[in-house]
Amino acid sequence: MNETENRSRRRFLKAGSLLGLSAAFSPRTIAEAITNSNSKSSQMEDIMTQPGAAQGEQATAVRPFHWNFSDAEVTDLRRRVNATKWPERELVADASQGVQLATMQKLASYWGKDYNWRKGEAKLKAVPHFITEIDGLDIHFIHVRSKHENALPMIVTHGWPGSIIEQMKIIEPLTNPTAHGGTAEDAFHLVIPSLPGYGFSGKPTKPGWNPASATQNTWRRVATGATPFRR
Repeated sequence: MNETENRSRRRFLKAGSLLGLSAAFSPRTIAEAITNSNSKSSQMEDIMTQPGAAQGEQATAVRPFHWNFSDAEVTDLRRRVNATKWPERELVADASQGVQLATMQKLASYWGKDYNWRKGEAKLKAVPHFITEIDGLDIHFIHVRSKHENALPMIVTHGWPGSIIEQMKIIEPLTNPTAHGGTAEDAFHLVIPSLPGYGFSGKPTKPGWNPASATQNTWRRVATGATPFRR
């Protein structure tokens, strides 16, 4: 992909994110959201970027998230993966009966024996993580601000099933486009949430959560200034 195509792709993403916002909210709501976001951004940004937990009510709204897994936990996970009891092989030579046994065994062998968890953990910990409550559920998200102050805020979500791991490779090109052949106007501020029931986010305890509602609820938090973006 050449430089012209790269630039066109970034501009398409920028237009798409604005279209998504306009579809979810009325013009009046968007205007109010921008006003609220500008007035709250400095105060909230301090909470988002400080390594320790801030004091007061806002600290419970958006709070830094940290985690650690012991060697014993990783070892136990490998043991359980390696102890998988496999069913008999499928009766056909293709995937018409589902994922083939050989494919699943190869995947399990990789996770149980070859995958370097600590390397993956280090990559995740290299970006800022946060937790906030949305509709009574704790939602985990990555928040990476571009060094370009006029960058466009954008939410990037994974699918069902999926995880934030899928988006790790796009963080650097989108937040720092000038290092990848782009310009400052191509930059984005990114919020990458773990959707309900996945990763570090809370698990819904009642019906009603689905891909549409989860995405809409996250957009609503941005529109009301709960997630600090400065344009």
